[in-house]
This record gives sequence, C-alpha cells and structure tokens, in this order.
Amino acid sequence: MYKINWFKSVFIFLSYVITAMLVLAIGSLFLVPEFKDVLNNLKGEEMRFSLQLSLITGFISTLLVIVFALPIGYALSRFQFIGKGFVKTMIDLPIAFPELVLGLCLLLLFGKTFVGSICRSMGLDFVFTREGVVMAQFFTAMPYAARIIKSTFDYIDPRLEFVSRSLGYSALETFLNVSIRLAGNGILAATVISFARCIGTFGTVLILAGGTYMETEVLPITLYLNISYGNMGMALTSGIVLVIVSFIAIYIFEKTEARL
Repeated sequence: MYKINWFKSVFIFLSYVITAMLVLAIGSLFLVPEFKDVLNNLKGEEMRFSLQLSLITGFISTLLVIVFALPIGYALSRFQFIGKGFVKTMIDLPIAFPELVLGLCLLLLFGKTFVGSICRSMGLDFVFTREGVVMAQFFTAMPYAARIIKSTFDYIDPRLEFVSRSLGYSALETFLNVSIRLAGNGILAATVISFARCIGTFGTVLILAGGTYMETEVLPITLYLNISYGNMGMALTSGIVLVIVSFIAIYIFEKTEARL
C-alpha cells in the first residue's frame, strides 16, 4: 500500500498556496483595469515621459552599476586585503536598508556637505534633479550586482587564471580575456537584475531626486503620484508596466542562472 509522505506533501502544499496568492494578487492588477483604458493611458503625455525617463535613467544607472560592480565583485572574490570584511558588509548593507533610509542618507551626503560641494563644482547636482534619479538607482541596485558577480567569480576555478598568467598575460589581460568571459552568464544576470531594480526604485528616488511631476517622474513615482491624486487608471497602468519589466527581467535571470 502506498504510504503518503506527509513531510513532502505539506511543504509542496505551502508552496502552492503562496504561489496561488501571488498569482491572484498580480493577476488582479491586469484584470481590474480595462484594456482600452490602459492603452489610452500608455499614449498619454505623462506616461510617455515617465516611461522614457525610466528607460534612459535605468540604462545609464545599470551601465554604471556594472562598471563598478565588476571590479568590486572580483576583488571580494579573489583578493585578501585589509578591511575586506568591512567593505563587504558596507556594500551589502543597502540591501537591508529601507529605500527611504538610503535616500535620506544620500540626500544628506550630496546636500550641504563637502561631497555635495565638490560635485556641484563639477557641474553635478544630485538633489532634486534627474542626475539624482541616476544616483539613487545606482546605489539601490549596485549591492545586488556586486553580490551576484562575486558569487559568479567564486564558482570559477582560479587555476584557469593562473594558467593565463603563466603564459605571459598580465593581470588586466587575464581579467578581460579569461575571467570576464568565464563569468559572462553571471554578468548578464547581474545586468538584468540591476536594470529591474533601477526601473523599480521608488523610495530612494523620492527622497533624493524628489517626486516632481514631469521632471523627476519615473514609473514608480507616477504610480505614487496618481494614487495620491486618486487617478487609479494611470496608477494601475504604471503598475502593469513595472510588473511586465520585472517579469521579463526575472525570466532572463532564471534562464541565465540555469547555465551558470
């Protein structure tokens, strides 16, 4: 007689329950509004501005994230240096921060401080500006990219790099021609996740760059402002766009992760 594995059944049942709740919650976002209303909102000036600003700042932020996350992730994976534990902790810390707290920290940093003064002397003002949107997205997404890239290099056999060095290649040549190529899938995954985090960043952008209508209004700000105004149609449309972007990002991440 077949014996039921209650341990396995309970765990699988709980997985189904939570999955069903998430499907219903996300599905309601697509079922409540009418397709015609969503289409009209997508054609609106505010939504076009918000989507365009989100994509532009998202691409710029993601590029900056990968440029910095690559050397950071590699250093944490391959090198031993003074303060390594502290560096790793501080890089990871924003992941545990509420975005509003991170935004407040950045606002204080780039406000009336010597750092802010130096940036403004270089023509960079991050407080309540579009440049601030990029900076907020960068610091929100960078810890995720650094962690993914570090984990990727951890799984790459360092002996392959030693072989390259023994053949006369420099450390930089080995990094560019061997390490990065071997870490290609992980870097792609980090890029996709970073872009999704940049597009979806709300609290950090709100505090540092402000939620100014048609100025620093990225998609999450559009959702927030229109809920505040009572314009649920526009709020739902921006939510749908954000969910679609996140779904595509997670799908690509899962596909690339399977190849690591």
